[in-house]
Formats: sequence, structure tokens, C-alpha cells
Amino acid sequence: MSKHPDAKSDGKSGDQSPPPGSPMVERFLIPSPIPTRRTRTYSQSERARAGPLFHGRMKSFCRHQGHGFIIPNEGTDPIFVHISDIEGDVVPVEGDEVSFKRCPVPPKFEKFCAAHVTITRFKEGVPHERWDNAPLLHDHN
Repeated sequence: MSKHPDAKSDGKSGDQSPPPGSPMVERFLIPSPIPTRRTRTYSQSERARAGPLFHGRMKSFCRHQGHGFIIPNEGTDPIFVHISDIEGDVVPVEGDEVSFKRCPVPPKFEKFCAAHVTITRFKEGVPHERWDNAPLLHDHN
């Protein structure tokens, strides 16, 4: 059983209750419906890899929260991107041009998240961090 690290104990029975706003139900963490690189099945990954290549630009990305959004060039709604789906050694910033594959999001598979995201053109005049460097303190997008 997974226990939430912020769970509070009542000090009597050893039972823990979830903190306010927690995604826990009956002391179990609710799994995210967003398929990330770590949680996608092999067949989901292969379907995404075999699909068409899309292009867009980063709307936002927060290294601390581990996710961001891409605005596709096709003019559709912004697409969610998880930190595990960013290819390469550089942390994306707002305005970077990217290429990506789309991966359907369960349960209805009507919406998509980005997979296999690669920065194709860096935004000029903006410093870019590398993943192996400590995060900058001002990065709270």
C-alpha cells in the first residue's frame, strides 16, 4: 500500500488520513490518467512513435512541477507534456520550437499528450539550462 508522504497520523491507532486536497482515496494514491514515458505500455509507445510528427512551440514548462504545455502549429488546444517525454539534454523554455508525437489519453482517448518531444529551435536571447545542472531559483513558471 502506498502512503502519501504528507499524510497525517492521529497518533492513536497508527491510521493515517490524507492531507486536504490530496489525490488519495481510501489511503491509496489515485493513478494519473496521463500516460507518461514511465507508465505507457510498449504498444502505446510504438503507436505514438509510428504516428505523424507534429510541430509547435512551448507555451510553458516548469522543471519543478515536471510538466508544461505545447501550442501546436495546427492551431488546436495546448497539449500537455510530461518531463519524462522531453528528449535531449536541455530544459525547454517558453517560446522554444519543438517537434513531437501525439499519444492519446485514457479513458476515452479523445485528448492527447505530447510524446517524444524534441527542441528543434531554441528561443533566441533566453538562457537554457541543462538537465544535469541544478535548477535556477527563478524557474517557477
